[in-house]
Amino acid sequence: MPQLQTRWAVLGPGAISRDFVVGLRASRHGVLHAVGSTSVDRAGAFAAEHGGAAFGTYDEILARDDVDAVYVGTVHTTHADLAVRALEAGKAVLCEKPASPTLDEVERILFAAERAQRPFLEAFKTRFGPFADALRELAGGAELGAPVRFEGAFGFDAGTREGRLFDPSLAGGAILDVGCYPLALAIDLAAAAGQPIDPDYRSFEAELVDGVDGTASAELAFGDLTAAIATSVVENLSDTGILHFADAEVVLPNVWGSRTQSPSQLIVRRGGAERVIDLPVVQPMGAEADALSLAIAEGRLEVPEMPWSHTRAAARVLTDWRAAALAG
Repeated sequence: MPQLQTRWAVLGPGAISRDFVVGLRASRHGVLHAVGSTSVDRAGAFAAEHGGAAFGTYDEILARDDVDAVYVGTVHTTHADLAVRALEAGKAVLCEKPASPTLDEVERILFAAERAQRPFLEAFKTRFGPFADALRELAGGAELGAPVRFEGAFGFDAGTREGRLFDPSLAGGAILDVGCYPLALAIDLAAAAGQPIDPDYRSFEAELVDGVDGTASAELAFGDLTAAIATSVVENLSDTGILHFADAEVVLPNVWGSRTQSPSQLIVRRGGAERVIDLPVVQPMGAEADALSLAIAEGRLEVPEMPWSHTRAAARVLTDWRAAALAG
């Protein structure tokens, strides 16, 4: 990787941005340079804790020549406008997932990135590190043959029924917040296995809670690979995924890792035998920041771990899945 330093600005000093800054400290090439918010007091409090200069408007950040990249850590419904403004201002953009609640808005972001010739990356931290690399290798390799089914879920009980997760005006609900993770993994596995990444829909299910999708599930067909995925913000779901092959299975304990560590283990079961593969961990939010830094240095618009085609495929399914959920 080239020797470089990326000067980052955080847009939106919330909890996820705090976790990103922790990851940035573990990155090889990123440094926090500025913090932007609609409130100068919130920006100032964040900067006092984590560093960087504080600004009470996003436009002040985007007008600066000493900011190379921005991290968009605001609520879903604001992602597209902020990402487009940042790209048009000549900044590279790392946008927290989902890139936006609808495919149309995601296309608007990618059009802006193409027009501005600046890199854009949707922040799926699970795409980075030895675990993700090993899983792609197994899905695309000859050792176990072609994968035939993926089962994965991401769900937790938020406890409260208040805040952005349960606010329809902020695109709350499980599908966008955490259902995007098993979907993105299914897309990654399909691509690695040489299957189409735009799936056929077999079923969508959901249960509404206070006007948003509290729980949801989907059955998708990526060519010869089917995926059964589930999500919830009102129930704790298993964080163990399973990738089935014709005569083997790969168990994925703690498949989503955490905001500070990538997953560390795969378990291959075949013919009555079990093989545990222990893998090095990385700071995944730092790794995605470094991936964008490398794209900047090499003049690329995309990051191979999460290319725009995958962002589009995920946005298409999320848009339709959520529409089906809200339609009842």
